Amino acid sequence: MGKVALAVRKQFCEECSLALRRFIGKMDGVESIETGDGTIDITFDETRISGERVRMLARDSVEKLGYKLQNDE
Repeated sequence: MGKVALAVRKQFCEECSLALRRFIGKMDGVESIETGDGTIDITFDETRISGERVRMLARDSVEKLGYKLQNDE
């Protein structure tokens, strides 16, 4: 199992947190997603999806909800 941890500039509202869990959590290869305190932790099966793909999907999803990752400009 692989794990991706991302920091978000501000904490998610409850609805956005649920939306992320629904969208990312249903992707093939994603085992679990946890959000809280401005973080996203995603556990995934490395034989089914790459860490880079997980990061890209998470970044896109976060931005669509109006948030920014901590290290993105």
